[in-house]
Amino acid sequence: MNIKKLSLRLRIFLSMLFLVLLASVLMAAVTIYQYNEEAQEYHQDRLLRKENTLKEQIKYQLKAKTTYPITTKNISLIFKEKNFIYELADVHNLEVKLYNFKGEFLIASSASSIADQTDIEPEKLPKEILNALENSIDKRHVTTTLKDGKISQSSYSYIVDPQFKPLAILALPYIQDNQFMSRELKEYLKRMGIVYIIILLIAISLAYFLSKYITKSLQLISDKITQTRLNKRNTKIEINNASQEINTLIIAYNSMIDELQASAVKLATSEREQAWREMAKQVAHEIKNPLTPMRLTIQSFQRRFDPEDPEIHQKLDDYSKTLIQQIDTMSAIANAFSNFAKMPVQKNESLNVVEVVKLALDIFNSNTINFTANTSKINILFDRTQLIRIITNLIKNAKQAEATKIDVQVSERDNHVVIKITDNGEGIDPENQDKIFEPKFTTKNSGMGLGLAMVKNIIETYKGSITFTSTKNEGAIFIITLPK
Repeated sequence: MNIKKLSLRLRIFLSMLFLVLLASVLMAAVTIYQYNEEAQEYHQDRLLRKENTLKEQIKYQLKAKTTYPITTKNISLIFKEKNFIYELADVHNLEVKLYNFKGEFLIASSASSIADQTDIEPEKLPKEILNALENSIDKRHVTTTLKDGKISQSSYSYIVDPQFKPLAILALPYIQDNQFMSRELKEYLKRMGIVYIIILLIAISLAYFLSKYITKSLQLISDKITQTRLNKRNTKIEINNASQEINTLIIAYNSMIDELQASAVKLATSEREQAWREMAKQVAHEIKNPLTPMRLTIQSFQRRFDPEDPEIHQKLDDYSKTLIQQIDTMSAIANAFSNFAKMPVQKNESLNVVEVVKLALDIFNSNTINFTANTSKINILFDRTQLIRIITNLIKNAKQAEATKIDVQVSERDNHVVIKITDNGEGIDPENQDKIFEPKFTTKNSGMGLGLAMVKNIIETYKGSITFTSTKNEGAIFIITLPK
């Protein structure tokens, strides 16, 4: 999953959930670490307290309750007396060992029976322990080992006489029992887990509504930008209590709308002026064509006029016919431009498209036109005159393209009417196919290139569309789609 392709709202939502989960994991990790540290400190302090208590009891034993001189040689005898070492071990629930002050052999041990105290098996302390004990400031050394999943500590310290002369080395093996603290930790984590689940549910709800609130303004701005068009009036964005960042975007968008509106007005004015200039050029060009022969005719008549000429009446009739013909041409030009410039007035009436198209085709009275319809009645709201104008214009174009066969099909598709006109004429050159609906474009020797532009104008006025496909020398297919 590419995080960059996710929506901003989803990224905010996931980020907040991630932060909550991360905080939960970190809190659990810190809690476990803190419990382990406290457990370690607890056992260290407990071992130290037991060690100090044992040393005080041994000191009291050596000072007040023994009949032997306090020397290294008599240590084993002193501890045999009244089974003192076993009493210490039982009271403190520890194994107690005593080595000679050089750590060379074991003097006494609570692990040995009373009968065996006279013959204790030698056990020598490792040299590294002796060195660490000797070099320590407080003359105490603690080792930690892990065996069978249990942590074991052993403390080593000196037993001294009243003159602080070393008599022996006290060794206390201590196995850490963390069952109680582990149960406490599990119980604590269980309670915290319930709290974290509640917090997570609250965070999910909060993240959902917060992300929705944050992105609501952005979504509105996005929708407005998507709907912005140059050719229509765009509304500004108004959001109350928007954040500073959102407000900056709104100001920038509204400023863009003002500039776009001004640009659209300038563009529309420029386009209208350009269109009128092009129309004026075209009208002037088309009018000049008949004016030239009219001028030549009048000049010829002026030079050759002879009242005594017996054929003067025939010549006058010829001159008149020429002038009338050119005047009719100018009138046709004026009507063509007038019809193109004038938007069709929508005189909507319920029409049976099948009957109206068939009526338009009957005007041509040609055997080359074949009409088919998949139903006898398709009603739409349309202007009868404009529909007939569309059909007749397309049929004339097909005939002027020297088509010998024209097929006209009317069908109903979903909520639209489709009129398909197919001919086998000359077709349309590929380089001209993008221009055929443009005003003034024509490939004919006569005409002004306004027919298809007018057809397209009428169809789009009624929210329809016209498309075509054509192959050179094979014909063309025009498809008109009109909403019912």
